[in-house]
Amino acid sequence: MTTFFVSRHPGAADWALEQGLAVDRAVAHLDPAEVEAGDVVIGTLPVNLAAQVCARGARYLHLTLDLPADWRGRELSAADMAACGARIEEYRVQREG
Repeated sequence: MTTFFVSRHPGAADWALEQGLAVDRAVAHLDPAEVEAGDVVIGTLPVNLAAQVCARGARYLHLTLDLPADWRGRELSAADMAACGARIEEYRVQREG
């Protein structure tokens, strides 16, 4: 079983470290073909990639933030993320049809 942390943002990686998240592979971009049943993927994935992760039998844990609109597009520090209520929430995503 592998735990992936998917982010291209240094502040997110710092935040994960401060939270004590056990991560086996930190990647900027996820190739769903590398994910196996029983793996855990943590990050902020587009819904189609999250669905592929779940279809492969892995768990998807979404990095959620309550981000003010005027903060969008700026690089956040771990402290900024904490101020925005950063948290990990599990989702099961399934493509219909």
